[in-house]
Amino acid sequence: MVFLPQEVILKKRNGEKLPKKDIARFIAGFAEGTVSHAQAAAFAMAVYFRDMSMDERVALTLAMRDSGTVLDWSDLDGPVADKHSTGGVGDNVSLMLAPILAALGIYVPMISGRGLGHTGGTLDKFDSIPGYQTQPDNALFRAAVREAGCAIIGQTADLAPADKTLYAIRDVTGTVESISLITASILSKKLAAGLGALILDVKTGSGAFMPTLEASRDLAKSLVEVANGAGLKTGALITDMNEPLASAAGNGLEIRNAVDFLTGTHQDSRLKEVTLALCADIVLMTGVAGDAGAARAKVEQALDSGQALEQFSKMVTVLGGPFDFAERMDGYLLAAPIIRDVYAEGQGIVAEIDTRGVGMAVVALGGGRTTPTDRIDHRVGFDRLLGLGAVVDPKTPIARIHARDEASAVDAESRLRGAYRFGTTTPKFPLIADRIPPTE
Repeated sequence: MVFLPQEVILKKRNGEKLPKKDIARFIAGFAEGTVSHAQAAAFAMAVYFRDMSMDERVALTLAMRDSGTVLDWSDLDGPVADKHSTGGVGDNVSLMLAPILAALGIYVPMISGRGLGHTGGTLDKFDSIPGYQTQPDNALFRAAVREAGCAIIGQTADLAPADKTLYAIRDVTGTVESISLITASILSKKLAAGLGALILDVKTGSGAFMPTLEASRDLAKSLVEVANGAGLKTGALITDMNEPLASAAGNGLEIRNAVDFLTGTHQDSRLKEVTLALCADIVLMTGVAGDAGAARAKVEQALDSGQALEQFSKMVTVLGGPFDFAERMDGYLLAAPIIRDVYAEGQGIVAEIDTRGVGMAVVALGGGRTTPTDRIDHRVGFDRLLGLGAVVDPKTPIARIHARDEASAVDAESRLRGAYRFGTTTPKFPLIADRIPPTE
């Protein structure tokens, strides 16, 4: 029987549950070009308004995974795992998590993305390192995973290609904020990466795409249930993004912050707790440790011993970066022409931070994109950012700005000051608001 894409669209528009075979044929047709972009846009809008059951979400995720290559790591001698964050400000966890896990014999082939909206992109951060290849060919990618235990790269053209095109359509048709479509988009790439285990870091708060805990929990539950339903052992943490996670926000500055973290020179306390908690959950899921206490001890040992720093350096070198990057990063990371303190306009306790506003200040400096073709300035951003509860007055810097010119510096300073509110008390947000274990 001839397959008619419009019948799938009509069923979903009318609120019907789609059979797995209809979803599979629709996505396969989209990947092959027999389903048009207009039909894909109509399908996305129908899903946006009518939503999908968990079975439908699993089917959509698997269909998008199968639109391209699925990697096979069966030649490796250890478990294969990864982490995904829904995005935040000062969230450079991946830079430390991958080498920590690699130091414990867990291979991490991490397929990462670029900045989106106010959030920083892991690939944009690594582009700060001279020579580092964020888009290597498959042979170099596999070599890096094998030799360094981890490789952080971008999505290749043959990994879940239907997702890449469908996301571009969703971006311009007002259908991004659908939990069903977000779930399939995130997980199709992770399933295509050939993982054995996955930990999700779902953000909540003023700097998250899902600002309320309820919405963040709904997304986390969807991701965990669908991933496990598709055969990938997955758990999630819901973590706070009511303030920047690290004291640095900006591509090169977050690389510097990560290297300082790995060397022990400077470790932001909130960043450390989230990083180690995510690592420990992966260690448990992969069976490298038998209980939570042992998992945490192994993770701390991998960091404190310097083994994680060694794996990071290997990864940078194999993927084309300097062999001595960690030792000589001051010579490799370019400095912005303007570096100065930003002072508070009020006084008291930092009671509220518009974290999205901080992220947009980085974008305004040139550290993010306002159009897809914008070039990133990897030098710019903020460091020494104060967090909630800090005591300030007009002589206290709330951050240090790194800018490429005076005009952007003045604009970003104004944006940053506007993101900080002062008072006499600080609300308490749990750093890890919830934990969702893998489902059987």
